[in-house]
Amino acid sequence: MTSLIAKSVAVLAACAALNASAGTVPAKAPLPPVTEPSTLFDSIGATLDVGYDSRYYYRGLWFADNIVWGALNIAVPIIGGSSEDGSGSLTWGLGATYISTVDTPFGNPPNNSFDYSEIDLITSLTYDAGFAKFGIQYLHYFYPDSYAGSFAPTGLPYAQNGGADSEFGIKGAGEIGFTVAIPIQALNLYFGYYYDFRIGGSYFQAAADYTIPVTDWLSIVPAIQTGYGIDYYTGNGSALFTNVGVPLAGAQTSGFTHLLVSVGTPIKLTKIATLTPYVAWNHSFQTRSGLNLTEHNEVFGGVKLSLAF
Repeated sequence: MTSLIAKSVAVLAACAALNASAGTVPAKAPLPPVTEPSTLFDSIGATLDVGYDSRYYYRGLWFADNIVWGALNIAVPIIGGSSEDGSGSLTWGLGATYISTVDTPFGNPPNNSFDYSEIDLITSLTYDAGFAKFGIQYLHYFYPDSYAGSFAPTGLPYAQNGGADSEFGIKGAGEIGFTVAIPIQALNLYFGYYYDFRIGGSYFQAAADYTIPVTDWLSIVPAIQTGYGIDYYTGNGSALFTNVGVPLAGAQTSGFTHLLVSVGTPIKLTKIATLTPYVAWNHSFQTRSGLNLTEHNEVFGGVKLSLAF
């Protein structure tokens, strides 16, 4: 049960930049860029993404192993911008993501059953100022198995891990986010602030990636990401869980969460299809190391297939 706390709180997105840097952990897939429209239906952009990850970290917190996920995002132009660079445009984004573990070894014996799933719905507005894209978004998380998942000892039914805990036992949460994406030639910088209405916590995130073209169909994209939380899913005050004998009631409530470094290799398969395998390294800082029962320095990987329409 202690390892499930690790999951305390789910590639660039115009509506969700910073949820995952290009080539890194999935979960929140990007909305496609939108150019000046000719007709409404010709100008609507959409992406369909499916992926697999050997470990699921989100904002430095471990949720589950061996996850599969799918995401559909739609971008609707409201105001068309410059035909040359799209500056001055305003875009409305809508998206949905489903995430579920295929197999997460857990407990002793390891054939005990653990389950985790997540549904995310997002809506956003993004303004292209030319030198940067500014976004505001609302994202709602649904946790069918509860925030901490569910667990079933061999032969017994599943039970919610978090119980009535105000963080780990919740079934859903909503947050508002403000994002900025700044392109500097092949370098992209991302900054974001998110406020969780359910727990009253704040999260700041910064990320960067750099695209290195290899051929007309292959690129290498190194990326880096970090975050800082204030009363953001730390387990502080919870009487339900302990980790390695350390009560969570003594956990740090604010501080840096993690450092994530990744390398993705987008491979353009067709005009609309791109396959992106990646490898990543996650280092847990103090506000996460007491919650994650994974290694504090963890190497993992995955793959994503994107279809752009």
